[in-house]
Amino acid sequence: MRKLFVQLSIFSVLGVAAVATQWLPALWLYVVIVPFVYMGVVDMIQKKQTIRRNFPVFGRLRYIMENMGPKMNQYFVESDLEGRPFSKNFRSIVYQRAKGDLDTHPFGTQMDVNEAGYEWMDHSMTPVHIDEIEIDQRIIVGKSRCTQLYSASVLNISAMSFGSLSHNAILALNGGAKLGNFAHNTGEGGVSPYHLKPGGDLIWQIGTAYFGCRTREGDFSPEKFQETATLDNIKMIEIKLSQGAKPGHGGILPAQKNTIEIAKIRGVEPKTKIVSPSSHTAFSTSAGLLEFVVELRKLSGGKPVGFKLCLGNRSEFVELAQTIISTGIRPDFIAVDGGEGGTGAAPLEFSNSLGMPLNDGLAFVCDVLNGYDLKKDIIVIASGRIMTGFHLLRALALGADMVNSARAMMIALGCIQAMECNANTCPTGVATQDPSLSVGLNAKAKTPRIFNFHRETVHIAMEMLIATGNRKLTDLKRSMINRRVSMHQTLRYDQIYPDVEVGCFLNGGDIPEQYRELVSART
Repeated sequence: MRKLFVQLSIFSVLGVAAVATQWLPALWLYVVIVPFVYMGVVDMIQKKQTIRRNFPVFGRLRYIMENMGPKMNQYFVESDLEGRPFSKNFRSIVYQRAKGDLDTHPFGTQMDVNEAGYEWMDHSMTPVHIDEIEIDQRIIVGKSRCTQLYSASVLNISAMSFGSLSHNAILALNGGAKLGNFAHNTGEGGVSPYHLKPGGDLIWQIGTAYFGCRTREGDFSPEKFQETATLDNIKMIEIKLSQGAKPGHGGILPAQKNTIEIAKIRGVEPKTKIVSPSSHTAFSTSAGLLEFVVELRKLSGGKPVGFKLCLGNRSEFVELAQTIISTGIRPDFIAVDGGEGGTGAAPLEFSNSLGMPLNDGLAFVCDVLNGYDLKKDIIVIASGRIMTGFHLLRALALGADMVNSARAMMIALGCIQAMECNANTCPTGVATQDPSLSVGLNAKAKTPRIFNFHRETVHIAMEMLIATGNRKLTDLKRSMINRRVSMHQTLRYDQIYPDVEVGCFLNGGDIPEQYRELVSART
């Protein structure tokens, strides 16, 4: 499309020149006839696209319509409840809360409450008054293992790297985190100046390529890590084992996004496609992972250290829990990413067909930790399409202590779900390194929107909490969430994901059937 516009522009200039010489017939020749003749000749000569070769000029309409199809569908075809990965309803509520607009909904729900998959919470006939609870209920991460504990918000910004997102997007995200006193995960791309300038709290994610703390060969550098990890802005360290959108694959930074600035921050060659390894070189076993946690905690000056994973092989996580028991080494937190998680670039098969969805993975992780009596010592963070207050409370009811959100934060920035994150052509300047596009995103103007979205989402979650008759987020239980599984049957979440008795994996107590074989196989 851009090449076509350049061609037409050239002929338009020639046409204007013709007008300047008072040669009116030439204007029509250059502006109308010659460009189409030129395009037709080009189409007949080229050999890459059969449709253009067989149908010169008119064949181009096929590619124009293909390009415009998703946009036409989004604005003129799809209903409020359609749209993937997020419906217009969800996108609209994020926009409204980010802008501070009216976010109430008229005329009742549009959802089919009799359709399988519909979910709701149980409310109480005696709800608590909003003034009786603390709206900003904080979560302490670090326990007694750290000298620098972190008081975290229940809702934070999930991992998105500078490189995947533009510098203005990073500035706005971190600025919003600063205003709202919540955390911003850097993503595996390293800590950039744009993460540091606003002064918001950071969770530094360390991926398999060790960007920002790597040697020339790509291995982990303790010296470089310590230099950054001890900065005041860094509050927690997260070791990335896998992510929901492409578990077991490693990160991808397209060459067109790998600018000189980004390459310098990451310690790689600019203008090249960067693919992170699928696994770490600093460790290869569960015991090695836990020893790495201890090393990072020490190097960072006693800050909380944990790891992020998308759950895959269940027996591997059971083995990890047993290793935690045998070594006595506790990570400070575990972040569970759902298979529905997003990314700027991933193979379709990995996004569609690998990784356990958040609800299933989160319930399993919490159940195993409870079974080994570890949940009290380890904070669990959930991420995976957290868009609304209900999504937040549902994750907490399943066992999470706090949640992270990525794409909702992007939408709050102005993302229109154009689905061009991997092409460096994001029209809103959020997920691009093209200066002509990223300059359009005004970080100063967007910063309050991140703050607003966070504040309003947490506030509505708290209003829902008191509607259930509870005062604390820790009071949430699986039995409070219901799911319709068919036209004539509904189940509570504690029936879909039965609670595990604390310590039962250790003392031989009442182990749920779905865990018996896993636990016995590892005993």
